[in-house]
Amino acid sequence: MTALSRILVFGGTSELALAILATLDAPPGAEVILAGRDQARLAEAGQMLPYQIRTVTYDALEMDGHQALVDALFAQSPVDLVISAAGVLIPQADVEADVTLAATMIGTNLTGHVTALLAVAAQMRKQRSGTIVVLSSVAAVRPRKANFVYGSAKAGLDAFARGLADSLHGSGVRVVLVRPGFVTGRMTEGMPPAPLATTPAKVGAATAAALRHGKSSVWIPAPLAGLAVALRLVPRPAWRRVSR
Repeated sequence: MTALSRILVFGGTSELALAILATLDAPPGAEVILAGRDQARLAEAGQMLPYQIRTVTYDALEMDGHQALVDALFAQSPVDLVISAAGVLIPQADVEADVTLAATMIGTNLTGHVTALLAVAAQMRKQRSGTIVVLSSVAAVRPRKANFVYGSAKAGLDAFARGLADSLHGSGVRVVLVRPGFVTGRMTEGMPPAPLATTPAKVGAATAAALRHGKSSVWIPAPLAGLAVALRLVPRPAWRRVSR
């Protein structure tokens, strides 16, 4: 891929996004724009990166402001790479007890990505270049009863990213869809690891490699690609017995 001189991250304190940034082949002089709600946490996260860091306010749930934010950032200078990493994992029991939490999870994990990335795609079409990284999940393959609201949000995001990639074909803009399995980290703290669990560092390294090699999607770890096929073939009565 072309040299990265300007990078924008939605969800700038995301462990996965920061791990990707840490392993990118970008020059030290590259500008990285960390977008998120907590400016202090963004600044702290930026101190761990070997780039020129800038922070901006971004809330995935304040969708009416996404277009203006994206347009303003692109008006200043072209953006080479956008990483869409905003996300939240709320236990299924909690979202069933309080449906507003379900709305928060769908808005953060799906709708906010859609509104921000449609604006990004329009700007990248104009500049005829750029790469968009979308962080999906193995949970998108087949939502389970233990977390079907989260899984449905990721399934929607995964479908959106694939459709966006098709719509941008031939424009000079590409989409890289990242599908990690269970990631042992801040979001899953206290949860027992699932089979084929991975780490933020491994997600970062695999994503950076996918960018270098021109891949359009990557499963992390790689054996998840085969497992995903098998998951789709499990009969529904058997799938209902899956506890997690």
